[in-house]
Amino acid sequence: MTDFVEHGKLFVGGRLTDPLSTATIEVVSPHSEEIIGRVPHASPADVDRAVAAARRAFDEGPWPRLPLDERIAVVTRIKDGIAARHEEIARLISAQNGSPYSWSVFAQGLGPVLVWDTFIGIARGMPQEESRAGVLGPLLVRREPVGVVAAILPWNVPQFIAAAKLAPALLAGCTVVLKPSPEAPLDSYLLAEIAQEAGLPEGVLSVLPADRETGEYLVGHPGVDKVSFTGSVAAGRRVMEVASRRLTRVTLELGGKSAAVILPDADIATAVAGITPAAWMNNGQACVAQTRILAPRERYDEVADALTAAARDLVVGDPLDPATQVGPLVARRQQRRSLDYIELGHKEGARLLTGGGRPAGRERGWYVEPTLFGEVDNAMRIAREEIFGPVVCLLPYGDEEEAVRIADDSEYGLSGSVWTADPERGIAFARRIRTGTYSVNTFGLDMRGPFGGYKNSGLGREMGPEGYAEYLEHKTIHLPAGYEAEGAPGADGVKGAD
Repeated sequence: MTDFVEHGKLFVGGRLTDPLSTATIEVVSPHSEEIIGRVPHASPADVDRAVAAARRAFDEGPWPRLPLDERIAVVTRIKDGIAARHEEIARLISAQNGSPYSWSVFAQGLGPVLVWDTFIGIARGMPQEESRAGVLGPLLVRREPVGVVAAILPWNVPQFIAAAKLAPALLAGCTVVLKPSPEAPLDSYLLAEIAQEAGLPEGVLSVLPADRETGEYLVGHPGVDKVSFTGSVAAGRRVMEVASRRLTRVTLELGGKSAAVILPDADIATAVAGITPAAWMNNGQACVAQTRILAPRERYDEVADALTAAARDLVVGDPLDPATQVGPLVARRQQRRSLDYIELGHKEGARLLTGGGRPAGRERGWYVEPTLFGEVDNAMRIAREEIFGPVVCLLPYGDEEEAVRIADDSEYGLSGSVWTADPERGIAFARRIRTGTYSVNTFGLDMRGPFGGYKNSGLGREMGPEGYAEYLEHKTIHLPAGYEAEGAPGADGVKGAD
């Protein structure tokens, strides 16, 4: 992307309209450190009118009352619009946050398409009503949309997370106020354009780029029924605190410090080939990144040598260059954070195996070398705190019991993996770890499975039927004994999706 991108209006209630303040957000390239875009900064007054539009659309408008098939038709057009423009979306996100384009094409462009498509299938398969035999008489259980949703996005994978929130919310019949991060607001205008072209009714979607202050105002707004937030633990705690004042429902997808465990019987070359992209994915700017790697002491040197060589081979460069595997971090503060943790790792006594500073020849841009520390103790801060940069720790362990203890000795519980020659052994190991998602001899995130965390990694789930259910209320209707309403569920207990 070489052209300067500027938007002068906000997308409020399905229309581009003038903002109610003169404040703007300047988008800075993490590669060139030059300003590449500018958008309005939404104010609390803009939030008021967006929530009012969403409230009217939910309380009085057609969207929650449409048959599911009609909502699916609109959402399918959104999905198809994203698919048609996925390369443009990927380039735009890479230009904003430094994501390597080779990774962005899938994770930032095609990945969201898969999320939208998966939720369409999930919605089709989940009935709106079902009958149950109650203790005191027949019951009818209904699933209804939760209401007005405030969806707050991070800057690292904005369209993927937007899809994880918007797709189930819209299919359920909710209306949404979407707040993109100030570091990555440009792609949200493409999403708004695609949604408008798809025929979303008035008021169903607003897009308000803004900072945390405006985001907090949105979270605490009396017109909001549910908040879905993805971000840091500290910000998640604040979201929960503000939302609790009105008992607003929350879904929180927060941080991670996930462990990839190499068991003694694993093929090291295979394990390292699988772990490397999972450890340094998106420049380390991923909550699910495998940033703690556990190696058995008897094979520690072998793992260290292979992992060091793999990290050194990673291509660092311009995020829009298809050859790049590690790009710059999103902001100068993130670069400084990683460099500070590298300095801390030295002070804590960890052994630097590779990396450790700015890449040679990269004086401009917020770059940090792919960095690997060895001989890390799990009590060190570099092993306990989420760095959100390309800094990875290699930890030795004795037996399998110690590996389980180290993997679980974390305030986080979002992801993880195990690598072994025996898949059954790997599955047994996975069952012992307290974390929301886990992989055996691979690393993945499947849209049909629930995604979320244990402990400080969050509350609730995204993806899968469980993620769809986060946007539904459940109502029980007690029926008279022997009564069967017209169009009541059949013998299978299911009335249908509408």
